[in-house]
Amino acid sequence: MALGVKCFRLLHPAFCSYLATLIRPVSEISMKPVCGRQHEHRQYLAYSAMPVRQFATKKAKAKGKGQPQARVNINTALVEDIISLEEVDEEMRSVIEALKDNFNKTLNIRTAPGSLDHITVVTADGKLALNYIGQISMKSPQLILVNMASFPECTAAAIKAIRESGMNLNPEVEGTLIRVPIPKVTREHREMLVKLAKQNTNKAKENLRKVRTNAMNKLKKSKDKASEDTIRLIEKQISQMADATVAELDRHLAAKAKELLG
Repeated sequence: MALGVKCFRLLHPAFCSYLATLIRPVSEISMKPVCGRQHEHRQYLAYSAMPVRQFATKKAKAKGKGQPQARVNINTALVEDIISLEEVDEEMRSVIEALKDNFNKTLNIRTAPGSLDHITVVTADGKLALNYIGQISMKSPQLILVNMASFPECTAAAIKAIRESGMNLNPEVEGTLIRVPIPKVTREHREMLVKLAKQNTNKAKENLRKVRTNAMNKLKKSKDKASEDTIRLIEKQISQMADATVAELDRHLAAKAKELLG
């Protein structure tokens, strides 16, 4: 009888510990001491527990969103039959070059006659450059003249094009002669040029989104040529290229803004 009581005392806490492990995660299981003494030292018993699946919490998922994603670097030759990534890159680079060209020609502290050369005028014969239909000259540091004697019928269209060029110009007309006063270099004028630079950069980003969208649409049409994993990697590569182009556009804008504000 005494032996039975002793055994029950040893098994009872062990049985309770076993039941507890069934409802706790595995990570919380540890060696449990057993009450009672045997040869003046404690005995420890370990019990196996049913594995409990741990699900990611919303907090853990949110924490993972900020982590940098692994970059993709695909060999363009290996996917050439699916899509030409080199052509996509060239189209994105052309967006950058167009913005740089716009900055150099239209956004300068001092307006020069050459900055009006490539203003596009909509005429009955189509779109023509201002320097093709008018003779542009500098009368003084504060005034540019555009002589429209060769194409007098385009005078009104030329005035409209100059006003809408984004150069903050307000032309005046005297017959077939267009007078273009050059704005004074004030703080307000500099800030206006920076505002125009931001608008032109946003237009460039819109053009970039069109390039990216066209590339993605082209890729969707080629899904039968490659596995889903390959298509997914190419999509990620195109997105990386677009992100890099946006970053470069922003760098050019920051540099131009610094130049304009002095």
